[in-house]
Amino acid sequence: MKAVRVVTGTAIPLRRSDVDTDQIIPAEWLKQVSRTGFEAGLFSAWRDDREFVLNDERYAGASVLVAGAAFGVGSSREHAVWAIQQYGFDAVIAPSFSDIFRNNSYKNGLVAISLPAETVELLWSVIEADPTTEITIDVERLTVEVPAAGIEESFELDGPTQRRFLEGLDDIGITLEHAERIADFEATRPAWLG
Repeated sequence: MKAVRVVTGTAIPLRRSDVDTDQIIPAEWLKQVSRTGFEAGLFSAWRDDREFVLNDERYAGASVLVAGAAFGVGSSREHAVWAIQQYGFDAVIAPSFSDIFRNNSYKNGLVAISLPAETVELLWSVIEADPTTEITIDVERLTVEVPAAGIEESFELDGPTQRRFLEGLDDIGITLEHAERIADFEATRPAWLG
């Protein structure tokens, strides 16, 4: 996993709440054996609607998705996180996330930030008024800033998760930090334990 200290980019206002993982990446996309190519399935059921926000050229190249409350509810699907990342998003801002989606995001390097609903509403308005508006998420300082609109909001991130982002540690990287202790244990473990 790559380290994430600051995410800066334009955003897409996804004015929808209760977006579940089946809407993020429909079940037919889960049959792939590789971990690539999921961006084409991101919100695929909605992308047939020409008015859907991902089809709006004004938001092309955005790296932050700003969504409504209860984002990522439903079944546990790492594929949902992969689809969001592979589409080009480095972060998702919403008033709330399902715990499973948030954990999958953190373990895969997607910054999932909870901000108050009023702030999300303000972000939507600012982005819609000027799609070139940049949002900066500072994982070290735990702030979201939109200088053009005078927005600076703090967010919470527990210490281990913040460290995971700042040092680029996935679960394997965290385990490998204990490689010497693991090797010592394995060296002294009776052979009959297999």
